[in-house]
Amino acid sequence: MFSLFMLVCALASARDLQQVLKSVEQRYNRAATLEVRFEQRYLAQGRATRLESGDLSLRKPGRMRWNYANPAGKVFVSDGKWIWFFSPTENRAERSQLKNADDFRAPLAFLLGKLDFRRDFSQFEFKEVGGDANIVAHAKNDRLPYTQVEFTVTPENVIRRLVVTGVDATVMEFRFTGERLNPPLSDALFRYSPPKGVEIVEAND
Repeated sequence: MFSLFMLVCALASARDLQQVLKSVEQRYNRAATLEVRFEQRYLAQGRATRLESGDLSLRKPGRMRWNYANPAGKVFVSDGKWIWFFSPTENRAERSQLKNADDFRAPLAFLLGKLDFRRDFSQFEFKEVGGDANIVAHAKNDRLPYTQVEFTVTPENVIRRLVVTGVDATVMEFRFTGERLNPPLSDALFRYSPPKGVEIVEAND
């Protein structure tokens, strides 16, 4: 009897998971652009948590811009092919190809194409917490810069939290608020030119 009960619960959870994944895919696949405020926490073993925040803009295909208010002036931009990362404290701009990027912000590129959980991840863990759905999605292969991505999804199918675990066990947590779907976003927003006098580094080299 107990085994049957556990089987029924497992099947129910699997159906709930499929419903959530499909609903989230439909929400974001129908959007061409997205704007949202973010808070970002970084935690590495033996190092303190760093809290940063700002605004994130996304546009399909493959464009993203992270404008940081804290720390002011920090920028992370993708034009769909190249990624630029500028840190004013280091006075340095790094450029790398999006497909080769190992930065923790790069996994969010899956939101910029056709979101397909089964294609992008290998296996899932699912539970409901206070009305939200919590999904842990494991990396498809060991060539990716992360081992898993944890999604917290509201009843309205909005992704409000992501936790990305890197291959070196470092963790990046993103919390999102004020999401806007399909705002007008110009191409110029996703182009970047380093300020004069800034050191430019080709990260893929």
